[in-house]
This record gives sequence, C-alpha cells and structure tokens, in this order.
Amino acid sequence: MSQFGELVLLIGDLHIPQRAVDLPEKFKELLVPGKVQHVFCTGNIGSREYSDWLKGLASNIHITRGDFDEGATLPETKVVSIGDWKIGLIHGHQVIPWGDKEALGNLQRQLDCDILVSGHTHALSIESLDGKYFINPGSATGAYSAITAEVKASFIIMAFQGNEATLFIYELIDGNISVNKAQFSKS
Repeated sequence: MSQFGELVLLIGDLHIPQRAVDLPEKFKELLVPGKVQHVFCTGNIGSREYSDWLKGLASNIHITRGDFDEGATLPETKVVSIGDWKIGLIHGHQVIPWGDKEALGNLQRQLDCDILVSGHTHALSIESLDGKYFINPGSATGAYSAITAEVKASFIIMAFQGNEATLFIYELIDGNISVNKAQFSKS
C-alpha cells in the first residue's frame, strides 16, 4: 500500500495494433511495475504483448472481455472487493445505449457493486447516480471508436482508503499529460 492507500489502475480499449500503433510514450513512463496493487482492464487490449505488459504491472489483474477480444476466455463481468468497496468491471458493449447511465445503473444493481467500471465508448467519464459511481477510463491509446475519431488518450488511478476513493485522471492533451483529481465517499 502507498501513502494514498490501495492503488488501482483503470485502463482499457488499447486496440493495439488494430486501431493504435502503441501506448503513448509518456503513459509508458508512468505505468511501470510495482506502482499499483491492482489493474482493472475493460478489455479490447488487442495484442498478447500488451496483455502480458498489463499482467506485469501488478499482482492482481482483472480483465473483462471486450467485443474485439475474439476467442478470449475472459469473463463478461467481474466484481472485486477492495476494502469497503465492491467494484464491478465490464467492457460496456453489453449496455445499450452505450455508456447510458440508466442502463449502467441496471447492470450495477445486478452486480451489486458500489462502482461500475466500463469502457467501449473510448470516452472518459465519471458519473454518479443514487449514491453509486460509474467510471469509464476512456481509451489508453486514444484509439478511435464507432462514436468518434476525436478521442483523447486516458487512464485513471484510484486510491482506496476506508470509505474514501480518490481518482487521479490522466489525459494526454496536445502531447502533454493533464492530471485531474476527483473524490468519492461511501456512505
């Protein structure tokens, strides 16, 4: 554990090499083994090389199957407990309309989790509804999606301490890393 608590990397939709050549170099410099305790990946990694890279970042790896993860034996959904929090993980193609908060809320209730992490839209978003949280880390490579070609590369690091969760939101904007912070509390 770090001074921030239990650290979790939220990442997904890399699509390497199908839609992106590589992870941004500035992200690679930040995302090195031993910095986080958990990796939650929403799927659509794209290559075995990057799947292995993710698995080397932490000892606790959780990956769900994306709509482009053909033949993968990954689960459609996963729920993991970290401290007082239950975190649900999905790719997001199962939710229609894609990224819809009400539809995500239905799945969150089925999975009985405090936080639902999803991907698929490649759009970074952090929302809440009825005391529950919905996080999409976006696309770590900035890969285009069916919705838009204008995607900013992004990922999130979450820090859990008791009933507090702090999010550090990393985006690549004009070649520079922008970091923003958000906080959640569990009642």
